[in-house]
Amino acid sequence: MMKYGRRGDHRLEEKKKPAGKKSPLAIGGFIAVLLSQGKLLLGLLKLGKVGGAIISMFITIWAYAYLAPLPFAIGIVLMILIHELGHVFAAKIKGLPVSAPVFIPFLGALITMKKNPSDAATEAFIGIGGPILGTVGGVAAFGLGVYINSPVIVSVAYAAFYLNLINLLPIHPLDGGRISTAVTRWLWILGLIGGLVFIYYINSRVSQLIFFVIWAMFAWDLYKKFVKYRNREEILSVSTRFDFRADHLLQQGYIIPGENHTRDLEYTTYSDLQGPGESRQTIVLYWQGIGFEGHALLPQQSIIKRVQLTKVERMQKETGFYLGLQVKVDYTPLGIQELYYEVPAKTRWKFGIAYLALVLFLLYMIRLVHQVGIID
Repeated sequence: MMKYGRRGDHRLEEKKKPAGKKSPLAIGGFIAVLLSQGKLLLGLLKLGKVGGAIISMFITIWAYAYLAPLPFAIGIVLMILIHELGHVFAAKIKGLPVSAPVFIPFLGALITMKKNPSDAATEAFIGIGGPILGTVGGVAAFGLGVYINSPVIVSVAYAAFYLNLINLLPIHPLDGGRISTAVTRWLWILGLIGGLVFIYYINSRVSQLIFFVIWAMFAWDLYKKFVKYRNREEILSVSTRFDFRADHLLQQGYIIPGENHTRDLEYTTYSDLQGPGESRQTIVLYWQGIGFEGHALLPQQSIIKRVQLTKVERMQKETGFYLGLQVKVDYTPLGIQELYYEVPAKTRWKFGIAYLALVLFLLYMIRLVHQVGIID
C-alpha cells in the first residue's frame, strides 16, 4: 500500500547538472503546460473519483521528477498503479466496493474500502492482490527493458521489485501485515523486529522517519490489543441523527421538547444473515410518545449498553416542521476478534505458501537484475 522514494543530495555548487536530472525550471515548465490545459483538467475533475486519481498521478510524477529522470518517474508511478489495481481487483472479486487509487508523492498510493472485510482470509486475499499484480508488472517491465536494452525500464522494474518486497513486511498497514492475519499473527512479532532492522539500514533520513512512524503506530496498536486492553470491556459510542417530520405534533398541541432535552430510547436490534446487509447489525430506535421510529447500522456486531437522545433541534422546512434528533448509542463490541482470525488450516497453508513464494521470487528477481547488469 505504501511505498517510499529516496531523496537525493542537493548541493549549492555552480556546476553542470548531471545528465537525466530535471531542474526546477524544467519541471515547472512541465506543470505549466499541464495547468494551461484548463479544459482538460476540468474534464478530469468531472470524471469524479477517476479524475482525482489521474490528477494525483500527474502531481506524483511531477514530484518524483525532481529526484529522477522523467521517464523513470512515469514508470514508477505506473508500477504503483498496477500494484494498487491488484488490490482493487481482489476487492471486486470479494464483492467489496473500493475507491479509485489516490497517489501521494513519496508515500505511494492507497485505496479506501467502503466496507471492511468480514474475516482475516478476505483481508489477506485483498492484501496479497497488490504485491502479486505489482510483481507481474515488474516482471513485464524487466522483460521489456532487457529486450530493448533500456537501463531506465530495467531500473523501474528493479524499483517495483524492491517496493513490493518492502510491502510484504508483516507490519500493518503494509500488505504483509494484512496477509499475516490469515497465516499466523506471530508474524507480527517478526515484523516488529524486522521493521527495526529495515529502518536501521535505510539510507534516506526522510524514509527512515516515515517508516519509523508506521512501525511505532503498529507497535502501539499491538500493545493496546494484546497487553493493555486484553481483558478490559471496551465501551464505544457512535452518534447518528434523524430528521423526523413532526407536523402532527403541532396539530395535536404537543409540547415540543427543548433543545437540551435528553432521554433513554427504547430499541430492538437484529442482524441480516444474507442480502446487501449481510453480517451488519441494525438497531431500531423508538420514541413512542411522538411516534418516532429510526433505523441505524452499527459498525460491528455489538452488545447495546444504552441508547440516548442527546439533542432536539426544531426546523421549519419547505415540506413542513421537523425535529432534528441527535442520538448516541453506547455499545461493547461483541467478542468476535478471535472469530475474525479463525481461518481454516488449509487456507492458512495456502496463504503462507503464496506469501513465502512471493518473497523468494522478488528476492530472486532483484538478484537477477544485478546479474543482467544493464542498470548502473
